[in-house]
Amino acid sequence: MTENQNPEQKARDNIDALLKQAGWVVQSAKKIDLNVGLGQAVREYYTDIGPADYVLFVDKKAVGVIEAKKEDLAHKITEVEEQLQ
Repeated sequence: MTENQNPEQKARDNIDALLKQAGWVVQSAKKIDLNVGLGQAVREYYTDIGPADYVLFVDKKAVGVIEAKKEDLAHKITEVEEQLQ
């Protein structure tokens, strides 16, 4: 992380590090290889309802979505959950 990063970049770096610690291979949606590792976390993956911050894949199947929010906006995640249903 560098000092000149905006809050979104810092959060993404933090999330990337946590995902890597947990064993996920973190990738950009522009360069996806679903054959590497046991699970892939793909940043800014486009879904039917728009881009997700991260989509988690196992065996080439989407198994989860991560939407990053500021702590003071965490209550808004229920809106995203409703969109996904």
